[in-house]
Amino acid sequence: MKAAQFHGARDIRISSVPVPTPKSNQVLVDIEWCGICGSDLHEYLKGPLVIPTEENPHKITGEALPVTLGHEFCGRISWAPDGSELKVGQPVMVDPRLYCTSCLQCENTRTNMCQQWGFLGLSGTGGGLSETVAVDANACHVLPEGVDLRFAALIEPLTVARHALKSSGLKFESLSVLVLGGGPVGVAVAMDLKVHGTHQIIVSEPSLNRRNQVAKYCDAALDPMEALIADECRKLTGGTGVDVVFDCAGVMPALRTGFDALRNQGTYVNVAGWGSPLTVPMEFFQLKEIVFRASMSYDEEDFVEVVKDFTTGRFPAVEDMVTSRIKLEDVAQRGFEELVQNKDYHIKILVTPKPELLT
Repeated sequence: MKAAQFHGARDIRISSVPVPTPKSNQVLVDIEWCGICGSDLHEYLKGPLVIPTEENPHKITGEALPVTLGHEFCGRISWAPDGSELKVGQPVMVDPRLYCTSCLQCENTRTNMCQQWGFLGLSGTGGGLSETVAVDANACHVLPEGVDLRFAALIEPLTVARHALKSSGLKFESLSVLVLGGGPVGVAVAMDLKVHGTHQIIVSEPSLNRRNQVAKYCDAALDPMEALIADECRKLTGGTGVDVVFDCAGVMPALRTGFDALRNQGTYVNVAGWGSPLTVPMEFFQLKEIVFRASMSYDEEDFVEVVKDFTTGRFPAVEDMVTSRIKLEDVAQRGFEELVQNKDYHIKILVTPKPELLT
């Protein structure tokens, strides 16, 4: 079968690989759609970062590059063992996380913080930028037959956002929130804030196209190149500053802006993956007694919740997150390179190994 495999920075090749042989606890899923994630793009530009190498194979999979990319994927069951509750033809969304099940975090159901964490599509054992994947049956979330699989891969980034909201430890009905970054995760956070009835949602995003895209999910979409975001946030909140900041940007100028925009004893939640070390701006952090939290991936409960909300139509205009659809063979140039050269025009590019789905 065809698979998009990562060999190194800016080196993704469409290869012919064996169709996976499922283990006793696995099923086969024929891929319909797979999203390109920001973490995939980081690997493409600077990797291998978390992708395992021959010198350091992944502790769970034992595998190393080249690895088949793609962890935001949905499809249909193409094979299941006798006695399985899963049936051939069922539409499913796959929880792509890998975890050891035996460390202290896993034993306490905090599988997102497993000491050996990994992902299908980053850590080996196949990924969604291919035709077929073997996955643990328990990782498959059956979707109603009426659900539109053309958008189901968006469940994964929406689940990242759901866990970020939970990580804040807050209820949002009466709160003002600033989201830093209007990329895929920033949009997903804004959408989930809307689902939770957040009082006021402000997004800071320098790209005009992305501001236009995220505007429908927020009360104000601001340009940090033209406006002093912290001052604008104070104007919009009666002078106090926002209650919560979600950092979906992962760059120092945005972090400083977020700390400045927070009210006293406000909460800052880092969702972004950082490419370089961050420095905490102490003049805001200590003086305001800011609560600084972090969000890592998601857990089973988050995934179940978002699947339910997605399939019952709770996410408004979710289809607008998809800005391009391409076939698997074009993923290097029309997917990854497109995001490098024209990222301001995109939120989510979805890839399919089935060209007929593009018509």
